[in-house]
Amino acid sequence: MRILFITSTRLGDAVLSTGALAHFIRQYPGAQIAVACGPLVAGLFAGMPGVSRVIPLAKEKYALHWAKLWRETSKTGWDIVIDLRNSLVSRLLLSKKKYIWGRTDPQKHKVEQIAEVIGVSPPPAPMLWFSDETRSKAAALVPAGEAVLAVGPAANWAAKTWPAENFTALVERLTAEDGILPRARVAVFAAPGEEETAHKVLGSVPAKRQIDVIAKGAPEVAAAALQRCAFYIGNDSGLMHSAAAVGTPTLGLFGPSWPHLYHPWGRHCAWVSTPQDFNQLVDFEGYDPKTAPCLMTGLTVDAAFEAATTLWQRMNSR
Repeated sequence: MRILFITSTRLGDAVLSTGALAHFIRQYPGAQIAVACGPLVAGLFAGMPGVSRVIPLAKEKYALHWAKLWRETSKTGWDIVIDLRNSLVSRLLLSKKKYIWGRTDPQKHKVEQIAEVIGVSPPPAPMLWFSDETRSKAAALVPAGEAVLAVGPAANWAAKTWPAENFTALVERLTAEDGILPRARVAVFAAPGEEETAHKVLGSVPAKRQIDVIAKGAPEVAAAALQRCAFYIGNDSGLMHSAAAVGTPTLGLFGPSWPHLYHPWGRHCAWVSTPQDFNQLVDFEGYDPKTAPCLMTGLTVDAAFEAATTLWQRMNSR
């Protein structure tokens, strides 16, 4: 059994697709699986059982990356092709069965939309596997010891980045003597290019409780490190989806994005948002997504603290 799985270049969408891949891994034990994805997320799939080959697809001019994928895959006799990119390549490849992204309910969560494509119900939850090497790197970043509160204070867009001072105030309350994680260590996560915001939050934590995971390690290492944490709070981002996929209780903070489409997936997750939705937040003269300022200020520290406390209590009342 040979399976080709074509998925996203972006971290969040790639993580959300892992539930579908896990479904085929369970359905066809022993299958040889190739995954085509962006270079950034290639490591997330390398440790998955049954994945014998990962094909990194770096975007090229004139869509030449698709030509590369054709050259890489056209000589293989595929049993199943799953294409979540709706590419021409999957239509040209010979295979016994194809699942190609097409018409889905745009109001459903992305995990549910993916489940519609592959015809599976209930939707398979995103999940990640890690090699021993990746787990070892993660352990070096987040050593064993007292509980760890993980924080993701950055995002790929300034407009949906909650102010650093709000994260600082929230962390202080959550790790206070009467908080959900008294005196917990605090691990601050961020990708390269997001250091300035992340260091503001990390610097507010007493030095002996700081864990610096800012621009350290590939996405799969960060995800494995998140699995070692007791709780995660962060903006709507790929990091948030990674935390949810590894089973860490996760609270997502939303503003100019759609939680019904992208909230962290699972019963161990929750989200809280600004009083205004995306359309309301961007409805102002001169709005430009490239230069828009923070649009998250309507989300209060009190609201985030209440949501975090409620999730924590729910997770610990079972």
